[in-house]
Amino acid sequence: MLKVRDLGVSRGGISILDGINLMLAPGAALVLTGPNGIGKTTLLRTIAGLQPAAVGTVELPPEGLAYAGHTDGLKATLTVAENLTFWARVFGQDRIAPALDAMDIAALADRPAQNLSAGQKRRLGLARLLVTRRRLWLLDEPTVSLDTASVRLFAGAVRSHLAAGGAAALVLLVGILALMLIDPALATYLNTLTG
Repeated sequence: MLKVRDLGVSRGGISILDGINLMLAPGAALVLTGPNGIGKTTLLRTIAGLQPAAVGTVELPPEGLAYAGHTDGLKATLTVAENLTFWARVFGQDRIAPALDAMDIAALADRPAQNLSAGQKRRLGLARLLVTRRRLWLLDEPTVSLDTASVRLFAGAVRSHLAAGGAAALVLLVGILALMLIDPALATYLNTLTG
């Protein structure tokens, strides 16, 4: 589904990434972790075509991908439903109810995005992934501003996406989502220990 060969990225004449090779098959998730500044976001943005590669190739699915970066991609004056409807139409879709339900924002459907909390905005931004119907998701720190219950909802959405033959590459600074993807019961247990 995704193939990256000998990828190199430079910024301002300085090599940021060099010799990156990876393959992501349907049903698989790639979790990128590590300290700030090592190129995780740069890698995702390059794969998404948002910044150029200095060398190497990126092969994507024919239908493209869905990218969720640090910003939520919302129009502040549009309601939750209007924001999702806009993105659904961009991707040739018309159903938003499953995405509203999956991210537990159906009760907020008529609320303007500008009146949402940071976590609610993030859940709406992530619900956009569900209306794209793209098999490849690139997710840069998707759990920022989410409480534990919302991380659990999103982990469930990612697991469902993978089970349906999708794939995901995620940048994670906090490992709880990775654990929820692998073993929800273990993640819940560890979360109760750490508070």
